[in-house]
Amino acid sequence: MDTKVKIFINDEEYTEYIPNRMLLVDFIRDVAGLTGTHIGCTYEGVCGACTVQLNEQAIKSCLVLAVQADGHSITTVEGLAKGGVLTSLQKAFNDHHALQCGYCTPGILMNMDEFLKEHPNPTEEEIRHGLVGNLCRCTGYAHIVDAIRD
Repeated sequence: MDTKVKIFINDEEYTEYIPNRMLLVDFIRDVAGLTGTHIGCTYEGVCGACTVQLNEQAIKSCLVLAVQADGHSITTVEGLAKGGVLTSLQKAFNDHHALQCGYCTPGILMNMDEFLKEHPNPTEEEIRHGLVGNLCRCTGYAHIVDAIRD
């Protein structure tokens, strides 16, 4: 059975008929065509690569049905930079070489964007605690923590 949904992603409206069981991550990637949101742990919610913001709150989009986002606003990593201008967090990731393969980076950026709004001057311990839901297999987190602190 299909359901009609209207989801706003990065300020653009997507109105579609979708299967009731379609996950939000699949809607973002397959319907909206926004591939910056990654699927890392095969829909188990443990890696954080699929993190987006639903009404400005970071969520793992592999654990949410797309029908649950009907009428709501989603921000993906493609929506962070406005007019091609990187956010200070994105610039800091670049400046501190806070990525290697980059697979986890979009999810970390989306999580930490929300985190920094609530904790504008976090300690290293707070940053590391905030990163708990995002796995990175390449960097060892040191450069990521430095970028977030910056």
